[in-house]
Amino acid sequence: MKAAIRDVLETLILTALIFFVVQSIVKNFRVEGTSMEPTLHNNEFLLVDRAVYWSLPARLVNQIVPTAAASNNNSDGRVYLFHPPQRGDIIVFQFPRDPSRQFIKRVIGVPGDVVQIQEGRVYVNNHPLNEPYIMAPPNYTMSAERVPPGEYFVLGDNRNDSSDSHVWGMVPWYYITGQAWVSYWPLGDWQFFPANAMASP
Repeated sequence: MKAAIRDVLETLILTALIFFVVQSIVKNFRVEGTSMEPTLHNNEFLLVDRAVYWSLPARLVNQIVPTAAASNNNSDGRVYLFHPPQRGDIIVFQFPRDPSRQFIKRVIGVPGDVVQIQEGRVYVNNHPLNEPYIMAPPNYTMSAERVPPGEYFVLGDNRNDSSDSHVWGMVPWYYITGQAWVSYWPLGDWQFFPANAMASP
């Protein structure tokens, strides 16, 4: 009897451990609204890769491996295990004006970039972006704005029906949950989302 109870407890502990590890790496996310049309649809279910943007403070890494911190130090003062958010990544993040809400948008500008919107085109560092994934060209303008250190400029693919950085500003790195990895439901919308899915300006 004791052996059976021990086996059950070990199984339960192992199951719980696996569950928490998986939850720390992958997150389920349901798309709400049409701001990412035609790429993503309302009530579409995604898996979000939380590990891809894992990072540590550069000062901490510098104490352990000085050369790693020097070669991989970003403007937010962190060292990323894989890479920081890149232009074209579709990311899930906490809405800066209400962190209890989760948004999903596409990264357009990374720290140091200058973003401008005029005449139906988005410009990054004075170069127009080629964006075959958007619903329609933006019908608004935005003066040139530099993305601050540790922050990101995001837009919805449905440019004219999206609450995003052109309305409320940048997304700090610490509000970013992860990168959209795969759409798994409905089955007809099944797809993987490549990293850095944008031509460099």
